Amino acid sequence: MPSIFADRMAVLGTETAFEVLAKAKALERQGKDIVHLEIGEPDFDTPKNIKEAAVKALYSGYTHYVPAAGIPELRETIAEYISKTRKIPADPEEVVVTPGAKPIMFFAILACVNHGEEVLYPNPGFPIYESMINFIGAKPVPIPLKEENDFRLDHEYVKRKITKKTKMIILNSPENPTGGVLTREDLKVIADCIANRDDVIVLSDEIYSRIIYEGEHQSIASLPGMKEKTILLDGFSKTYAMTGWRLGYGVMRKDLAQKIAQLMVNSNSCTCSFIQMAGVEALKGPQDAVDRMVAEFRKRRETIVSGLNKIKGITCKKPIGAFYVFPNITGTGMKSKELSDYLLNEAGVAVLPGTSFGKYGEGYLRISFANSVENINKALNRISQALKNL
Repeated sequence: MPSIFADRMAVLGTETAFEVLAKAKALERQGKDIVHLEIGEPDFDTPKNIKEAAVKALYSGYTHYVPAAGIPELRETIAEYISKTRKIPADPEEVVVTPGAKPIMFFAILACVNHGEEVLYPNPGFPIYESMINFIGAKPVPIPLKEENDFRLDHEYVKRKITKKTKMIILNSPENPTGGVLTREDLKVIADCIANRDDVIVLSDEIYSRIIYEGEHQSIASLPGMKEKTILLDGFSKTYAMTGWRLGYGVMRKDLAQKIAQLMVNSNSCTCSFIQMAGVEALKGPQDAVDRMVAEFRKRRETIVSGLNKIKGITCKKPIGAFYVFPNITGTGMKSKELSDYLLNEAGVAVLPGTSFGKYGEGYLRISFANSVENINKALNRISQALKNL
């Protein structure tokens, strides 16, 4: 029987986190106690002032269509925020608001990359990068992020991989799944390589920019000559615990912003209007809830890194940003998928195999510490006992 599906659907990937979550929930329905360390979202509630702003906007008539690129109030607020945090001039017309930050990845690749052109992307990295590159028929060129290099870029490797066929370079810092952070030196290598290339664009995923534990966040858009070559991706999900609200944005030069807005017209029409007003409050209102959340994540980081390093067969570097650890599990003698399945079924601990983030993730697990210290300690005890039982 002939298939009704287009060929491109065969190469479209997914996010394993949601698959593991579904399996864990199924086990819970069977009565099994599961510690959830698989999903990548803060376990904090959205701050009260942001929720109140959404309710106020809802009752003030923000219930209709708005411009595809976003309401003026939010675009202006984002431009001011980016100007302040990245120390670059940003104009509201360079901002496109989307339902979540993920559409910026989708739209940027669709708008800028042709079939057969090459896209460099981090591996292990957020799986949707490679999925979208394959979906449009471009060639994915992985940039291995290795533990011995603190999960940063290998400068010489990157220089070799940037060729005449390179159309886009995707960066993510702080990084999912490793918690690694790119330095200004790392970013300068990229900037120098494409300084004379007007045909290459950088997609800089900075969704974890506010969740950083040492030093300051560095954006490639802040380097001389790079603002015009960069699509900066950010959003509200991680910083303000707003994953379910679906609110993100991209900042880019005006001609690109117009194309991304055109894709919004063809797909979503616009982002929910009253939620955009909540975004205004998030950026303009008090930031103490963010500070408290990051401080709590820092405590949890200490707990989970210390605990993992005490378990035989596991070593774990301390992440510099985001809320994930990426422990090396080669000492257990098990493959990543094998161990993650074992821990879920036998120990009641839901984690992700490193291979969910690409082939260079083999030998690792991604563990989210967006859970309480109590639950993290419970998970550590269960993992330790489960490995002793092997």
